[in-house]
Amino acid sequence: MILSERNCTMVTEFILLGFSEGPEQQLPLFVVFLTIYTVTLMGNLGMILLIRISSRLHTPMYFFLCNLSVVDISYSSVVTPRLLMNFLADKKSISFSACFAQLYFFVAWVCTECFLLATMAYDRYMAICNPLLYSAIMTKRICVPLVAGSCLIGFTNAMVTVSFLSRLQYCGSNVIRHFFCDTPPLLALSSDGHVTEMIISFLAGLTTIGSLVIILFSYLFILSAILKIRSAQGRHKAFSTCTSHLTAVTIFYGTLIFTYLRPNTSYSLGRDQVASVFYTVVVPMMNPLIYSLRNKDVKEAFRQSVRMKLFL
Repeated sequence: MILSERNCTMVTEFILLGFSEGPEQQLPLFVVFLTIYTVTLMGNLGMILLIRISSRLHTPMYFFLCNLSVVDISYSSVVTPRLLMNFLADKKSISFSACFAQLYFFVAWVCTECFLLATMAYDRYMAICNPLLYSAIMTKRICVPLVAGSCLIGFTNAMVTVSFLSRLQYCGSNVIRHFFCDTPPLLALSSDGHVTEMIISFLAGLTTIGSLVIILFSYLFILSAILKIRSAQGRHKAFSTCTSHLTAVTIFYGTLIFTYLRPNTSYSLGRDQVASVFYTVVVPMMNPLIYSLRNKDVKEAFRQSVRMKLFL
């Protein structure tokens, strides 16, 4: 399609540069990322199945954790299969529509995870600061809308982001210096994306900072409540229920803030790819490990499930 006012030809496909142009590195990288993706699927599917079959895990906390595993599988699957295909393909191209479809679902699921982590922080606040009212407040009628609201915010944010990005003019190079269609490298390819960059940065900041503020305030109240507990054992028990969530939040938000809340002019291929690998590939794999290895209820439910299986 020719743009008369700019006298240039719009691109119809993009080339995903990936991690390396050296063919000798493609197969080892394929094996590494295939292993990570397999562990991600097995870990999150295992967590979902364990929560569904174990009656002791039928609580709001594990309801949210089950949905977190669904989100982790979803946004990891938006990126990793295409990445694995490109490791083995001679031509690492992706069509214009497929690129923005990948971007849409990626942004949608990542934003959903932001607010789902905020919802989980609020759940911990209610459990520790209002234990007597916890069961009465955190019912299914409250938990389901909280998850649905997180999804609604995520998919609405993605719709706005993609609608602005897809209208930009990509007239020059079609080489995306990244391993998937993400916002910073797409903005770097456009010659007229200054206003769009400000809008998308505002949306990213609103999503990231907004959900992070909910998490921080929740944990400020939690910390205040824990410090009022007189016994050291009681304080340790209360805080131990939050450590898994805090670990996941720190890794996830640290890489998100580094990647998205910076100006487009500071975009760097190697540096941004390392951060992107963490929140697209590593974090979805680590979440079930973090919540299972540091959680007595999950470990006990797993042991009971194994024993029941052995005696059937």
